[in-house]
Amino acid sequence: MIEIKELDRKTYLGKKFTLRYQTKGYYDIKPSETGFDIKYRMFEQAKEMSFDDVFFGEWLDNPKAFGAFEDGNLLGYVEGTLEEWNNRYRISNICVFDSSKRHKGIGTMLMEFILAEANKSGARMVVLETQTCNENAIEFYKKMGFSIIGFDLYAYTNCDMERHEVRIEMGKIIC
Repeated sequence: MIEIKELDRKTYLGKKFTLRYQTKGYYDIKPSETGFDIKYRMFEQAKEMSFDDVFFGEWLDNPKAFGAFEDGNLLGYVEGTLEEWNNRYRISNICVFDSSKRHKGIGTMLMEFILAEANKSGARMVVLETQTCNENAIEFYKKMGFSIIGFDLYAYTNCDMERHEVRIEMGKIIC
C-alpha cells in the first residue's frame, strides 16, 4: 500500500537526485506576427531526457515536501511552497523516480496531496514549470486541470528553442 508522508527536511535537505524520462515529441513555440504559434511536433526517434536536482532547493521559501512510500521505499515526491508576494503556490518538483512505477496513480496521489496543501495555504492558484519536450508531464498536468499560462524562450540557455526544451509555466486557479 502506498502512503503519502511529509519528508523530514533535515534528512532530505540538499540530497541530489536525477530524473529520467522518455519523450517522442515537443511543443514547438515560434514567434509570429500576432504573438506566438504552438504546434506539437514529433522527434525523428524517441529521446531520453534527464535533469539533476536536489530536495528542498535553497531558492524556495519554507518549502514542504511529501513522499510516496511503499514498504519504506520512496517512490516519488512532490515539493511546493507558497509564494507570498503574489499568493500563488509553486510546485517546484513532482516526480516518480522509477519509470516502471509511473502511470500507476502515484503522481496523481502526490498531486492531489499538494493541491490540498495549496488550498490550505489560502493560495489563489497553483503554478509549476516544465519543458516543452516533457510531453508526458504536460499531459498529466492538463489531466489534473492545469493549463499553459506562459513560457520563457530563453530560461535555460540561448538555444532553448533549437534544443526543443523551452520553459513553460502551467497554472490552475484554486479559489
